Amino acid sequence: MGVPARINTHSSSQAPEPVAPARSAHLTPVSPRNTASLAPATMVERVLERVTWRAWSWIVPSALALLAFVLRVVRLDRPDVLAFDETYYAKDAWSLRQFGYVREYVDDANDRIEAGNLNALFGPDPAWIVHPDGGKWFIALGESVFGMTPFGWRISAVVAGALTVLVLARLLITLTGSLWVGAVGGLLLTLDGVHFVMSRLALLDVFLTFWLVCAVACLVTDRRRLDRLLERGDRPRLGRRWQIAAGVCFGLAIATKWSGLYVLAAFGLTVVIWEVAARRQVARERADRPRAVVPSLFAVGLPAFCRLVLVAAVVYLVSWTGWFWHRGAYEDRFGHGYGDYAPWPSVESPMGGPLGAVLDPLRSWWSFHEMTWDFHTGDYLTDKTHPYASHPIGWLLQWRPVAVDTTTDVPAAQCGAPSDSSCISEVLILGNPIIWWVGIVAIVAVLVMWLRGRHWRLSVPLVGVAATWLPWFASADRPIFSFYSAAIAPFLIIAICLAIHGVHRRAAARRRQGLFWSALGIFVAIVIAAFVFFYPVWTDVLLPYDTWRQRMWLSRWI
Repeated sequence: MGVPARINTHSSSQAPEPVAPARSAHLTPVSPRNTASLAPATMVERVLERVTWRAWSWIVPSALALLAFVLRVVRLDRPDVLAFDETYYAKDAWSLRQFGYVREYVDDANDRIEAGNLNALFGPDPAWIVHPDGGKWFIALGESVFGMTPFGWRISAVVAGALTVLVLARLLITLTGSLWVGAVGGLLLTLDGVHFVMSRLALLDVFLTFWLVCAVACLVTDRRRLDRLLERGDRPRLGRRWQIAAGVCFGLAIATKWSGLYVLAAFGLTVVIWEVAARRQVARERADRPRAVVPSLFAVGLPAFCRLVLVAAVVYLVSWTGWFWHRGAYEDRFGHGYGDYAPWPSVESPMGGPLGAVLDPLRSWWSFHEMTWDFHTGDYLTDKTHPYASHPIGWLLQWRPVAVDTTTDVPAAQCGAPSDSSCISEVLILGNPIIWWVGIVAIVAVLVMWLRGRHWRLSVPLVGVAATWLPWFASADRPIFSFYSAAIAPFLIIAICLAIHGVHRRAAARRRQGLFWSALGIFVAIVIAAFVFFYPVWTDVLLPYDTWRQRMWLSRWI
């Protein structure tokens, strides 16, 4: 039907939206302008079509989120110990719930917790936390409901992972106007190993990922609304609620892990470029003289900075309420000098008076941040090693996954292994290889598509992957881990889906849709098969050693 081979670069009010196969392949947005000339029966039919499509655009992502939740919650109490970095975050969250801030825990706290003894787990002194409390508060919600148990400290991650599937599917529907593209994206995230395992552990990365995907979804919605406003000739309002919502989400992401700052910076610049380019495009179409680039950047960038960066800063500051409330405890322990760190100026030379009552807490808070920043970037970690540390250059290949819990040399009789063998169980943070390896190809394909067409939609996965991956190269001289790629996974999947969508448009133009759907079905079937195949090493299932070894495709996976 004459569909272009690549996404149209012309700004439009709304991307085509699919409807039931019995009708046309695309649905024109219903508005007073395009319904005024229609017969009443036709107009009602159009409205009902649109309402039905909107309902399905929520039903399908919600069903996928439910599937993701069920898959992740099964065997959630395995392993029944504090696995890997759960030893920090689960206990930090429990301390937040108990005291409102993180205290140092006693040496045998893990043994006590795993034995069900929750008495006297913490000492009186505050702990030096190297990540903000935002994500740990969400872990604490699960512990508040289900107790300090493996299920309790992991259930919040399950919920966050399932909701990420929902938001990602909705984001893709907004990007492409295609229900099936959103369904494919949600299913791929549901079946990815990195996201799957991280959604079953009390670590911070799944919460970071959730808020980043939410923020980008808000920005994409704002960009689509901008198209409609510009088409009508309206000026965008100063209070853009979707950009403000994105600022809130970015603030919560940074309050979980500081690496969210890179994504805020990258997409903050991107949305300004999007809007300036869109306004200039509309001006050219109307034969108006486009505004000069520099004034346009300032006119668009300053309000966007306020809605994104300043809002995120306020949210981030609020997330430290517990720290400010218990500031005295932190100043007593760290403010007079701690190890090689100098005393805090706010403690040694307080301003005092009404102004000091406001500024001295902020000065102490900033000194605490300086200590933490030095921990992450200073000399302390440069000499450290870890058997599962990996260079980010191999993360997209899933070159070196992380085993968070392994039990070896279990008697053969317990898993039906040959008598001269043994059994093994493992929780391995390993991505679904089919998704990640195809994703690398998709990123290259989307980059080529963007270079040919410069469409703003194609920049979403490119900016997302760059902002969640490339900054880690600066930290390659210290132990960093491939499970940080949990934040990369949704953007890699967006790239896959946009590439598939582009192939579909080309296939439709060449009347080869049957071949396209067959190929897509085969791809999805292989992804599902890989999920089933690797499921045992993602969920601590006891396997015969030879069966486990068959899943270690690369020597670096062991």
